[in-house]
Amino acid sequence: MDRTAKADLVSTLNGVFNESAVVVVAHYKGLTVADMQKLRSQMKQAGATVKVAKNSLAGIALDGTDVASIKPLLKGPTLLAYSGDPVAAAKVAVDFAKTNDKLVILGGAMGTTALNPDGVKALASLPSLDELRAKLVGLIQAPATKIAQLSTAPAAKLARVFGAYATKDEAA
Repeated sequence: MDRTAKADLVSTLNGVFNESAVVVVAHYKGLTVADMQKLRSQMKQAGATVKVAKNSLAGIALDGTDVASIKPLLKGPTLLAYSGDPVAAAKVAVDFAKTNDKLVILGGAMGTTALNPDGVKALASLPSLDELRAKLVGLIQAPATKIAQLSTAPAAKLARVFGAYATKDEAA
């Protein structure tokens, strides 16, 4: 890799570190190519990305970013999983690590907060941004539905009373 390619990679990684809500660092030693492709596709479906970069270049790119606390984790064969959603990358990484023991989560960072492996697992257990939005919409819609039911209930009761009187008169 020549100097310009390295400079481009460092600037790209720096932009990624500045824009990402969460960055997860994991060892991937022993993962097959098929496993890595599976991890990449799962991350892509969740709206996250996996990147394998030379540790020294990633360390240079970390300088001056909020997630610079992950720099000591960059030792050995590491991969970086990141996403704009604070939960997506952590959730996929933890789920993948449960089924494949070759992926070992070392830690991560969420903004300026450094995360140890347990912190990443705790973050993965939280609902995603889409799930929270769905719950919020459900909570907002529930009162409107109840108001609509209450406003139509008196009319329905009145119609049943008239219906009951009409059948009573016919029977008599």
